[in-house]
Amino acid sequence: MSDKPNLAYPERGWGQLLPQFASPTLNIVNHAANGRSTRRFKDEGRWQMLLSELKEGDYVLIQFGHNDQKKEDPARYASVERDYPQFLGDFIADIRKKNAIPILASSICRRHFKDGKLDRNLKDYAEAARKVAQREKVDFVDLQSLTCDFLAETGEADSQQYFIQVPADLYARYPEGKSDNTHLNVQGAAKVAQFFVRDLLRQQHPLAKHFYRQRL
Repeated sequence: MSDKPNLAYPERGWGQLLPQFASPTLNIVNHAANGRSTRRFKDEGRWQMLLSELKEGDYVLIQFGHNDQKKEDPARYASVERDYPQFLGDFIADIRKKNAIPILASSICRRHFKDGKLDRNLKDYAEAARKVAQREKVDFVDLQSLTCDFLAETGEADSQQYFIQVPADLYARYPEGKSDNTHLNVQGAAKVAQFFVRDLLRQQHPLAKHFYRQRL
């Protein structure tokens, strides 16, 4: 979801593409950062920085999961049974103390196929986010289901076009090429941003009025 610097091209976060669908009436500030989990985002002081800029009536979109899953990295790992829901709940409480409005989104799907079938290996974190949203009565966008269903329908071969599949010597950052089935390219980031906006429209969410339907 995070902004990617030019040197990371063709990688893009979907939040980086979201302004392309928004009208000037909506000011989007992207605090997301690559490689952060709920735990690390808070421990690095990034959450406190976000709160310091938050104003009454602002919306805060929260999406974590990929890096929370990394058991091998204690600085990032947040257990799906306890830590991950706790961090999400704490974030929601902090936002509401500022009289701002939280929105939860589940993590987007990794492009992992096994024997031609998509492996939905983040579904437990997506379900945990859904349960927190239900418990806290927070609007929820299930990007995990939306993106996984899309990848499954698109298929293993054709879905490559939405992720980082870089041949050697094309970009300075990837002299040997790169195949990355987690991070999105420009086309993939735009597709996820579209999924997000379309779901806001489906839910008749108050933010939906700030997006251009004709760009979807």
